[in-house]
This record gives sequence, structure tokens and C-alpha cells, in this order.
Amino acid sequence: MELLKDKILNEGKALNEKVLKVDAFLNHQIDPSLMKDIGKEFARIFKEKGITKILTIESSGIAPAVMTGLEMNVPVLFARKRKSLTLTDSLHTAEIHSFTKGKVNNISISGDYLTAADKVLILDDFLANGQAAEGLNKLAQSSGAEVIGMGIVIEKAFQPGGDLLREKGLWVESLVKISQLAEGKIVFEDKEAVK
Repeated sequence: MELLKDKILNEGKALNEKVLKVDAFLNHQIDPSLMKDIGKEFARIFKEKGITKILTIESSGIAPAVMTGLEMNVPVLFARKRKSLTLTDSLHTAEIHSFTKGKVNNISISGDYLTAADKVLILDDFLANGQAAEGLNKLAQSSGAEVIGMGIVIEKAFQPGGDLLREKGLWVESLVKISQLAEGKIVFEDKEAVK
């Protein structure tokens, strides 16, 4: 997705060989036009697959998930990282390790909103080690829902998450794959663009 690559090159910052800062348009400040285009692209990729729900995790996955849900005309469900007083019944939970935050989170969703009748698209902003995606997959499986695929905005292809998920037989589609990061340098897997 060329528009996303341009945004990463122009507004993203490679802080080191593992961290890409994209808070100017994706995980702190959100570019609605870009999110709309991301939603259209995921809807195009996963159309005709019978998706009934989109599952993401708070908070950075919500914007692209909502735009994808709007394009596909399906509800969006997000896993919560913090316990809620209202989220108590028929709860599905999973434990994930956050690479960027350096801590373990227990994520949860209500079984009222995800059932065995659902066909799920898991959507997230980043894929690095695959912990969040695997946690979302476990939540969907515990509800009995069928995971159709995973949509990732940015995959760090030099980290093991994508390979691990694909080896498990999961359909993973990433809009952009980054093969290398270094301070001030971003290399895309197709090597078309380098900063």
C-alpha cells in the first residue's frame, strides 16, 4: 500500500532496530483519511469471506478496525486490556506480552458479542512477535468463532510473529512489511522505498 509506505517514510521514525514510531498518524494522532483507505484495502482483501465480526485490541487497532468494519458493514469488537465493571459475564480472556510496553496484559472480551456463529477477521496495527495476534486468536477460539484471517497494518517481517502465525496455518495479510529498521532507517520488504 503505497500511501501507507509514504506516510511511514515521511512521518514515521525508526528509533532503533526494533522500534518504529508512527504516533503521528496511527497510534496517538490518527489520520482519518489514511484509516479510511486502510479500511477499504482490508475490505477488498477479505471480501467474499463471510466475515461477521472484526476483532482487535485496544487501543491502536481500533481506528483501522472501525474503518474496515464500516467498509464491510460488520460490527467491530475490541479486547480490553483493563478490567471493566461492566465486563463481567461470559468473559473470554487471554494473556499477552506487549513488546512496546514491556509488560504482560490480560485481555478480555464478552462472550455476548462473539459466538460460535461468527466468522472473524482479526485486525491490528503492528505485528512483531505475534503475541497480540495470538492472544486475539485464542479469544476467538475460546468463543467457538472461526478465524478467517488476520489483517495487519504494519508487519515487522524481521521479527518472528508473522512466520509463527503463518506456520500455524493462519491467513495473515499485512499492508506493509518492513524488513529492516535502524536508527533513522526504514527498509520495506520489497525494497522499493528506503529512508
